[in-house]
Amino acid sequence: MYGLVRQLLFRMPPEKAHHVTLRGLDMAHRLGLLRAFCPEVPRCPVEVMGLAFPNPVGLAAGLDKNAEHVDALADLGFGFIEVGTVTPRAQPGNPQPRMFRLPEHGAVINRMGFNNEGLDYFNRQLEATRFKGILGINVGKNFDTPVDQAESDYRKGIAGVYDRASYITVNVSSPNTPGLRDLQFGDSLKQLLVAIKEEQHIQAERAGRYVPIAIKIAPDMDDAAIRFVADAIKATGIDGVIATNTTISRDAVQGHPLAQEAGGLSGLPVRDAATRVVAGLYAELGDQIPIIGVGGISDGASAVEKLKAGAKLVQVYTGFIYQGPGLVSRAVKAIRDEQLAGRL
Repeated sequence: MYGLVRQLLFRMPPEKAHHVTLRGLDMAHRLGLLRAFCPEVPRCPVEVMGLAFPNPVGLAAGLDKNAEHVDALADLGFGFIEVGTVTPRAQPGNPQPRMFRLPEHGAVINRMGFNNEGLDYFNRQLEATRFKGILGINVGKNFDTPVDQAESDYRKGIAGVYDRASYITVNVSSPNTPGLRDLQFGDSLKQLLVAIKEEQHIQAERAGRYVPIAIKIAPDMDDAAIRFVADAIKATGIDGVIATNTTISRDAVQGHPLAQEAGGLSGLPVRDAATRVVAGLYAELGDQIPIIGVGGISDGASAVEKLKAGAKLVQVYTGFIYQGPGLVSRAVKAIRDEQLAGRL
């Protein structure tokens, strides 16, 4: 059934199809139809970062930037939902067109640029939601905040969403905000992580509740960079790491007419790079700090692959666009079957 829906959606420009899809999900949710049309997702519970997840397959940030569709997305069987990226102030993002499909590669290029309505609007949407599951909130810096002042934006983001988050993700790896990815390296990363932990402790004392914080990194890292990130995470006590964001590499899509479009490439072409980063992080972190694997998950086997590389949870985004809600059920079933067989 989703194949027919996708044919219609793929006749529209990608960003328009995105909004049409979300509005359609909202309508089906309000009519009580959404769960009836989605495959049943088996329970496959796991505890990560002190949180109890009903299954290990989540929705990555970026699909619902303003937390406007949480209740509808919850009907699709995800074990957790991550919303955002939200920035302290509203911003329009980059000029359109800024999203491009590469169906031959099962991929998407986007240069959205953290388009969102800001923290105040974001929190008003969450006040209206009925969702009681695991909610991750992804925070970033405004495009016009200098990189050397990024700490202030991340502190504002953490403080602003702390009361509504099950966990918080600090996004330092989007390629679509100038200079942002520089925060993943050297003293910039160490200083930022120290500030993040300080703000986390401030908010935990205020709220009387500890909310874990993960950092989201890029797939475009060599082994030395992976070791550096892992050492910084261990030294500062960050609770988790999400690997990975989109890639700036075009090696896997060379020759495609859209290959030179600026932005981050996601989907099947990033699968191997993301798995390599997961495995590299796990070699350094072991089971001490959990890894959430993202990138190129399009079926059960690719979800299992991330867990075998060392991830404790996985997230989908581009695969969900191409495969539809059935991907969640297939991925959870594959993971459960591997667990029952003793291979995970």
